[in-house]
Amino acid sequence: MGIIRATKLAFDYLKLDENGNVESRQRAVDGVDLDVQAGDFIAILGHNGSGKSTLAKHINALLLPSEGTLYVDGKNTQDESKLWEIRQSAGMVFQNPDNQIIGTIVDEDVGFGPENMGVPQQEIWERVEKSLRSVGMWEYRSHSPNRLSGGQKQRVAIAGVVAMRPKCIVLDEPTAMLDPNGRREVIATVRELNQKEHVTVILITHYMEEVIDADRVFVMDDGKIVMQGAPHEVFARVEELKSYRLDVPQATLVTHRLREQGFDLPPDILSNEELVDALQKYRAEHENAAGAARTQ
Repeated sequence: MGIIRATKLAFDYLKLDENGNVESRQRAVDGVDLDVQAGDFIAILGHNGSGKSTLAKHINALLLPSEGTLYVDGKNTQDESKLWEIRQSAGMVFQNPDNQIIGTIVDEDVGFGPENMGVPQQEIWERVEKSLRSVGMWEYRSHSPNRLSGGQKQRVAIAGVVAMRPKCIVLDEPTAMLDPNGRREVIATVRELNQKEHVTVILITHYMEEVIDADRVFVMDDGKIVMQGAPHEVFARVEELKSYRLDVPQATLVTHRLREQGFDLPPDILSNEELVDALQKYRAEHENAAGAARTQ
């Protein structure tokens, strides 16, 4: 069993009347199967209202299934006696870092979670230092969070989760409120944690460029997983993604339009570097073919 395993997971938001009776239901997650292995970096994409954030909140047991099951590190989220352990195993990072930062000094904020867990004082400060170093924020340990940029605040919020040593971090659109530099900082930090610390990462985002290095990509629409696979596989299906009101990385879109014009390029290009390499190869092949034709 993977570290995260959902089977036919469904969740309904309920609208209650003034007497507390159910007036209507809105299904936000509908029959989702998900299997995430320890150490994976997965991304979940979808337009607003697709169900991706609702799914994310299940992984930390902030929401419980209406139907189906979800196991986190082998523990059923509907087992109330396991909720504390589940939330230690799966940490959450949300859109707005201001909603997660509560300390007046950076190192105190990062140490808040371990302190609540009853971690001994000496170990708390060891965790604080390691966590801040892991996100490149150690030199700001004595700063007020209010004086940090948005990207720096989000990295502190991530450090606060890392200090609790979860096996998995769920990031629910962590760069939505950041500028491009802040987005790059945060995604680089998350990727490094995944590669060096082997922390399982589940990234929910609508920025396509952020997920090109993921191990797997899941696309949600109307509460269901409608596409899944490696980034190269998913983003090669440009028209299908468009049908779900999603963009593709800029290099993929340029490639798609060039292919429509007759250029023989690979359909699964994701980055500018891959596009440049493919164009150079295409040019060299055509020059060689032209040269061979002239010599005949």
